[in-house]
Amino acid sequence: MNAIPEPPEGEDRPVNDEPPRRPDREPVFNLPTGILVSLLLLAGIYAAQSLLFDAATEEWFVTTLGFSPVRYVYPLSEQGFEWLWTPVTYSLLHGGIEHLVFNSLWLAAFGTPVYRRIGATRFVLFWIASSAAGALLHALVNWGQPTLMIGASAVVSALMGAACRFAFAGGRQIRRHDMGFQVRRLSVFEALGDRTIQVFVGAWLFGNIAIAVGVPLFGDLSQAVAWDAHIGGFVFGFLLFALFDRPARSFTP
Repeated sequence: MNAIPEPPEGEDRPVNDEPPRRPDREPVFNLPTGILVSLLLLAGIYAAQSLLFDAATEEWFVTTLGFSPVRYVYPLSEQGFEWLWTPVTYSLLHGGIEHLVFNSLWLAAFGTPVYRRIGATRFVLFWIASSAAGALLHALVNWGQPTLMIGASAVVSALMGAACRFAFAGGRQIRRHDMGFQVRRLSVFEALGDRTIQVFVGAWLFGNIAIAVGVPLFGDLSQAVAWDAHIGGFVFGFLLFALFDRPARSFTP
């Protein structure tokens, strides 16, 4: 094949007539569809509680779907089936607009990277399991108490714990089973040894301990915060995220 001769000095060189491609613009609200659906579901349930239900119906609704440790003191055969679904359904309810907005903001922030990494089906399973983990620790700490817990805080805490395993520290990329790329998941010990994650976990743990001993960090919200469910969810997400992560194989560029 003959080489194309270089033009003499001083003559114009050929240029590419193709117009430059404009970079794609990121949308202002770049949330996955699954996270948007989750936020709309939480908001819709709260709107129904606040606007459509009368006082008696709302009380029945929250009692039927909220989590209460006292249910597990009595023989399950002598009860209805609330004990079966309330360890999950409580995470869909909220006690006020501040409660809803607070959880929704953190859900958007930490649910987005986790959802994008594991996909819709695994995200739903993660939600169910993490809410149950939060309810379990809350029941152990408050065994036999007739308290009623509602809110997605345990799930949000679990998403924070899961994000610590891949979102805070950069690492060698791996190739997923679907040939895409993602940041390598840190082991539990690698995550615990990372300075950024240490600071984040320390600050998060300090906040929940402060709430547990009665320090008002969030105004009126602190009076009804189930700190034990937060810790149960976070520990679950941090230690067991690998069970929900997509399989991957090593990739060397």
